[in-house]
Amino acid sequence: MKVATEGLTLLSPAKLNLFLHILGRRPDGYHELQTVFQLLDYGDTLTFTLRSDQQICIKPEIKGVSHQDNIIFKAATALQAHTTQARGIDILLDKCIPMGGGLGGGSSNAATTLLALNQLWGLGLSIEALCAIGLNLGADIPVFIKGRSSWAEGVGENLSPLELPERWFLVIKPDCHVSTANIFSCEELTRDTPAITVAAFFEQGGRNDCEFTVSRRYPEVKQALNWLNRYSTAQLTGTGACIFASFDTEASARTVLGEVPSQWECFIAKGINYSSCKVGAPK
Repeated sequence: MKVATEGLTLLSPAKLNLFLHILGRRPDGYHELQTVFQLLDYGDTLTFTLRSDQQICIKPEIKGVSHQDNIIFKAATALQAHTTQARGIDILLDKCIPMGGGLGGGSSNAATTLLALNQLWGLGLSIEALCAIGLNLGADIPVFIKGRSSWAEGVGENLSPLELPERWFLVIKPDCHVSTANIFSCEELTRDTPAITVAAFFEQGGRNDCEFTVSRRYPEVKQALNWLNRYSTAQLTGTGACIFASFDTEASARTVLGEVPSQWECFIAKGINYSSCKVGAPK
């Protein structure tokens, strides 16, 4: 993290869902979930520089996403409503997290923007206040604002920090983009998994209830799961399309990384329990 009077550069970390159970559908159409968010030491980099006017400028443009629909822009404009002396910002995004992969890139970018601008604009909003703003933009945003690997329930907003064992992860992104909305609307999606406890997770793990549906509809994901299962237990993260496997050491993860077929994006990352981007807000 770099801090200056007029600017700030932060890592916007990716996440994995170490399991994802769907307990049922809520009256509002959302789903009751249980999951564990594992933060990674891998992500996008966002650089924020104050402007003398009130414009919010984000570069480079994201292909297929309009400026108004960019969740970074939505986060910044949401914060502008909390000050009578709004300032502008230049935001430079160095994108590394694959889009549409279930790694939380958009949510992480939004959270990082809320944290950075809260500091640069001198708003003094609390972490809980930022989480409330973020939740209106996306269910995964609060975990990135709090900056802790966590047990999550509800739609993902009820968070309890976890101390997870140190692991290395190999992440593969098949050549497809999975729509979260489409997966959660599928009739065959499992929606009645019994709730488990944190202790049960640590003893026996869990599964991703979206994996069957995603694999059925996206053969590229099924192919990648089958390949990675030859080396370690492979899982889907979120609603996909990324899959991952865990390893005890960086060396063992790198060995498998060297075998990944060239048609797939891939990277290795270390699991972290605390994110370095949590700045600029009192507890």
